[in-house]
Amino acid sequence: MTLWPELDLAERYRKAQEFFDAQDYRTAENLLVEVVTAEPAHQASRLLLARTYYHTAQLRRAEEQLRVIIEREPTEAYAHLMLGRTLQRASRHEEAVPHLRMAAIMMGEGA
Repeated sequence: MTLWPELDLAERYRKAQEFFDAQDYRTAENLLVEVVTAEPAHQASRLLLARTYYHTAQLRRAEEQLRVIIEREPTEAYAHLMLGRTLQRASRHEEAVPHLRMAAIMMGEGA
């Protein structure tokens, strides 16, 4: 089922951002899944979807989205940071360390 079929993908993404900002993560998720499915290369949508999954404790799904982003764009510092935090939250601390270090280096915060 498509939410707001009258909206194009860009409008759905903007609407999803509004729901995310209002902490209505489930509605944001539904919209973002539609956008990412239709435009899998749109990194901003995928990152917001990963953040949505993180906030709803869907850590495996968040990890999957973040790994796709990093695979496509290895220098995406925020994706490394989010992946590190996601892995920490999943009690996978050792796996989180390299991503957190990479994010700190890329963001100019040292190792």
